[in-house]
Amino acid sequence: MTDLFSAPLVPRAPVRGGGTFPVRRIFCVGRNFADHAREMGATAPASKAERGMPVFFHKPADAIVTGDADVPYPPGTQDLHHEVELVVALGSDAPTGPLARDDAQALVIAYGVGLDLTRRDLQAAAKAKGLPWDTGKGFDHSAPISELVPVADVATLENHALTLRVNGETRQHGSLRDLIWDVPDILHELSKLYALKAGDLVFMGTPAGVAALVPGDTFIASLDGVATLSGRITG
Repeated sequence: MTDLFSAPLVPRAPVRGGGTFPVRRIFCVGRNFADHAREMGATAPASKAERGMPVFFHKPADAIVTGDADVPYPPGTQDLHHEVELVVALGSDAPTGPLARDDAQALVIAYGVGLDLTRRDLQAAAKAKGLPWDTGKGFDHSAPISELVPVADVATLENHALTLRVNGETRQHGSLRDLIWDVPDILHELSKLYALKAGDLVFMGTPAGVAALVPGDTFIASLDGVATLSGRITG
């Protein structure tokens, strides 16, 4: 059967050392740093035993922006916010059914750093009415990411930190040791809800310090010692 139109190209992220990573889905984790949860007016768990369930949402695969390209300011908002995050790339399919936490790490092929850009005013308005806030998160160009770095080239993940500088000023900084749910935790929980497959990206949540971006702002996001993402917000 002939397609009615030409199929769009699969979005791809560059991989350090060569090759590209075809993106299937983008999963995102909300409130995964206690300081950011408190910043957003939520109660942060006092211990892992009290953390409850993680919060998940999605972005479209073609929301990625790669190659340190400019990021256009999105329509429909007057309050675009940055959220710097660890990005986890899956290179294997999970088995059917819930994934055992001890088996989760084997799915991970690479890491990177990204920005979960958020139309905060749209998100806040939806929250206030008890409505879904997809329009605040899942829009065009809302997921700039660095090149992906193979797992073999990354030392112990927990020893690294996330940093975001805007116009040369540090806005966000947080250790990956402070994640409420670490990578195996999140993959285990996601597998209860979705079939995880090669090509999936997981944005792991942001530390405190989220704030507005405006046209003309430049940013440098880093997974310290691993990967760097830079760019500029255009009008």
